[in-house]
Amino acid sequence: MTSADVSDFRVSSLRSACTNCSLVQLCLPVSLSQSDVALLDDIVQRRRPLQRNDHLYREGDDFHAIYAVRSGALKTYTVSSGGEEQVTGFHLPGELVGLDAINTWRHPCSAEALETTSVCELPFERLEDLASEIPGLQRQLLRLMSREIFSDQEMLFAMARRTAEERLAILLLSLSDRFARRGLSATRFRLPMARSELGNYLGLAPETMSRLFRRFRDQGWLSAEGREVRLTDVEALHELAGRPPEDAAAVGQRDTGY
Repeated sequence: MTSADVSDFRVSSLRSACTNCSLVQLCLPVSLSQSDVALLDDIVQRRRPLQRNDHLYREGDDFHAIYAVRSGALKTYTVSSGGEEQVTGFHLPGELVGLDAINTWRHPCSAEALETTSVCELPFERLEDLASEIPGLQRQLLRLMSREIFSDQEMLFAMARRTAEERLAILLLSLSDRFARRGLSATRFRLPMARSELGNYLGLAPETMSRLFRRFRDQGWLSAEGREVRLTDVEALHELAGRPPEDAAAVGQRDTGY
């Protein structure tokens, strides 16, 4: 195999691997040449899969890299001085984690695998160096960071002063949209997190979550068996969330620019 064949193979492999990844814009902007893609591929590290409850990093760890979820799912959380856990987010395939550590160079939260999870690791200092060499790469990185921050703010705004029912509807619609953007069903999906973790994120007690799921089922808005969920009346959920369908679906998504 010639060196050109090897280069073409590497680029083809990277394009295939990143098709459903939020790094697709970072790795493969239109202007990026094959040689530039190969340079970027050199710094991307495919880590061994994390098993359920394994930590990608812990609160207070030094910041070295940002990560893209390739498969599986992660939750991020903090622990109060009293030892209480507060879930701060869920991260699905194609979404970035670790960006919130860039300011202080320490992770302000922990990231834990909810199931068997694979990630791509981009050492941040090497990424910065490479961005100075590849035109447009730094801009792409900043755009991704901006979108992550904006989506977090959107979710906080959407949840403010909302009832428990409204919060659950908003979150289910957000998950629906995020699964759809990965080429999966928007109405049938498996939740990688336990309902207790959903409740923790929404600020609701486990018994409240059980009542909500029963009410949503009784109203004909969804059906659920274990973690398998089917949204049976998406229009009703949009109405409950208080937003037009195109707006409600966008809340809380990790926009990858597809």
